[in-house]
Amino acid sequence: MKKILKSSAKIRFQDCDPFNHLNNSKYLDYFMNAREDQVLQYYHLDVYKNFIVSKNNWVVASNQIAYLKPVFLMEDIVIESQIFNCTESTLHVEMTMWNAGQSQLKAIYWVKFVYFDIKNLKRTNHSKELMELFLKVETSIEQHNFEDRVQFLKNNTISNAL
Repeated sequence: MKKILKSSAKIRFQDCDPFNHLNNSKYLDYFMNAREDQVLQYYHLDVYKNFIVSKNNWVVASNQIAYLKPVFLMEDIVIESQIFNCTESTLHVEMTMWNAGQSQLKAIYWVKFVYFDIKNLKRTNHSKELMELFLKVETSIEQHNFEDRVQFLKNNTISNAL
């Protein structure tokens, strides 16, 4: 089972600023849409169907993002995502945005999701089946804080090695 999920997208006009750069707030939309599509495609996990059945869903508890290189109108990008830490009620996901050839790292995003019981309005634990999936696909990264991870990824991309 794949641990690092990958998908492509094209940057659209309505998401750009007057300089034809992807608007800062739109990075989150591209990341979240990619992750939602990826877990459906690779893990057959439909987060909306899960909500209908369980009345539980993930909410964002925190975001960290580093904008490294501009992303331009009509540019083709690749987004990768991976769970790098999971607990009974949380998921920590890393997402990276690259140019089409994956030689230039554009942005890095860490998001902490909390599994939430909508009916009782409180945090809840993942089901046994969800935990089995998450533990199976969880990756290990050496860096334990965002700034160190950003520096590591910046230092280890192809464009920086040239």
